[in-house]
Amino acid sequence: MAERKLRVFLDANVLIRGVTLPRFPYEVLWHAARRDFVPVFSPLVLASARLYVRELFPKHVEDLELLLASLPGEIVPNPAPEDVAAHSDLVRDAKDIPVALAAISANVDYLVTTDRDFTDLDETTAELRRYLKPVRVGTFLHEMMGWTHEQLSAVEQRRWEDLERAFWIRDLKE
Repeated sequence: MAERKLRVFLDANVLIRGVTLPRFPYEVLWHAARRDFVPVFSPLVLASARLYVRELFPKHVEDLELLLASLPGEIVPNPAPEDVAAHSDLVRDAKDIPVALAAISANVDYLVTTDRDFTDLDETTAELRRYLKPVRVGTFLHEMMGWTHEQLSAVEQRRWEDLERAFWIRDLKE
């Protein structure tokens, strides 16, 4: 019997940082492209990533679109506005509630993010952690993808010049 792959909800910041800087989020996306886990997104997350990249990193718009076209995965529905309103105490930043609810409804194994509003281990995330396992990108790479501390250190300060080309470009050309 085939082993069930992890289903991992990726926050917009993982997409944004993954296409603009080749560090931990880039590597999470590389694992998704390799089908090491099933990436899960909501329409809101995809729209947020596209908007943010278009407005702040316009030279990376094509990179984001190439990446998204190459990723396997699932798109789950956004929560209904009344559900968002009913869960105002789920996370400390109200704009994160639809992301959290989409991940919870999708019954994913993890929510991977760089947003401390999800990952801080304090009373502001206690309710969220009852339903979901939010983890930072470095923790995900280390604990779920098996990266060593040495591997993490090797990409911690990496720049685009250190790579021949982004994996979504390399893999499309090969």
